[in-house]
Amino acid sequence: MSKDYYKTLGVEKGASADDIKKAYRKLAMKYHPDQNKDNPEAEAKFKEVSEAYEILKDEQKRAAFDRYGAAAFDGSMGGAPGGGAGAAAGAFSDIFEDMFGDFMGGGRGPGGAQRGSDVQYTLELSMEDAFKGKEAQIKIPLADTCDQCDGSGAKAGSPAGQCTTCDGAGRVRQQQGFFTIERTCPTCQGQGNIISDPCTKCGGEGRIRKEKTLKVKIPAGVDTGRRIRLTGEGEAGTQGGPRGDLYVLLAIKPHKLFKRDGANLFCRVPITVTKAALGGDLQVPTIEGKATKVKIPPGTQTGQQFRLKSKGMTVLGNDSRGDMYIEAFVETPVNLNKKQQSLLKQLDKDFAEDTTGKYSPEASGFFGKVKEFWDDLKD
Repeated sequence: MSKDYYKTLGVEKGASADDIKKAYRKLAMKYHPDQNKDNPEAEAKFKEVSEAYEILKDEQKRAAFDRYGAAAFDGSMGGAPGGGAGAAAGAFSDIFEDMFGDFMGGGRGPGGAQRGSDVQYTLELSMEDAFKGKEAQIKIPLADTCDQCDGSGAKAGSPAGQCTTCDGAGRVRQQQGFFTIERTCPTCQGQGNIISDPCTKCGGEGRIRKEKTLKVKIPAGVDTGRRIRLTGEGEAGTQGGPRGDLYVLLAIKPHKLFKRDGANLFCRVPITVTKAALGGDLQVPTIEGKATKVKIPPGTQTGQQFRLKSKGMTVLGNDSRGDMYIEAFVETPVNLNKKQQSLLKQLDKDFAEDTTGKYSPEASGFFGKVKEFWDDLKD
């Protein structure tokens, strides 16, 4: 059954970020293993709600879930984030930082340097591109290093000075009874320095919003949910911190002719009554844009499938291919002229005179069962 992260947290699909966080905080406290040591079911529930929060707290991951469902984060399709201890720890740490982060330093490194945020970008591909692979060019808006101050946040010729309150550490300590409490420096807000003359372009932040153009190599055989990681292509860090990573989430658009199941393709092909009855060759398309022939045997029925070996999608990571299955759909003729109607009437008469079921074994068997059913009712 497909996961519904909104239902797991007990919130509506349009819930705000604050509502989602509140719902998770309540459930995380309720099912945390430390509070339920004798209840193994609570631990499983804790992992479920943590996994749901891990997805819904992130705007881009939430958008991907709203569009593609939990399949977009199925680990079997590319290592997207899922449940388990990792998701539980990551999600619960957000709540822990909300409650205690100010006392524990808020996660900042010395001098206020912070790693930039990871960015996720959803890239839609045609099935043909997924079959062949391609080099795609994408444009993403993100926080990038200010090119005027090179990320320092200070105006040229006016370097930032070290904060005298925290001596550049970004945190201060206070003694309260037996305890020493460490919290974010109120003077520099954890940055570790004071910019007296900020850069006019970025306002002292050291970063500016800009659209970045990148090339992404898409391997052949990818499917919806596969993520490609571009290390160091996420948002710029602050105060010299490293850049985050960019995750390109792939989504394959529906095809007008083919349906996909893993590496196999399915194509529903209409055939005439005469072709179905007499058999013959049928020309069908392939995903690489060519045509191939499939032999239809006499008496082909609707729903009958014919396998074309190695005519499906490329298998990710090697040169092999899946198969393509042609599903026959016998189409009843319409808009017949009088001559055609006369021929069919004669054919229908010949069929009606057959008592052996030679021409229509399915119909003969069905109506034979109907007769037995009615006879049983009379007894």
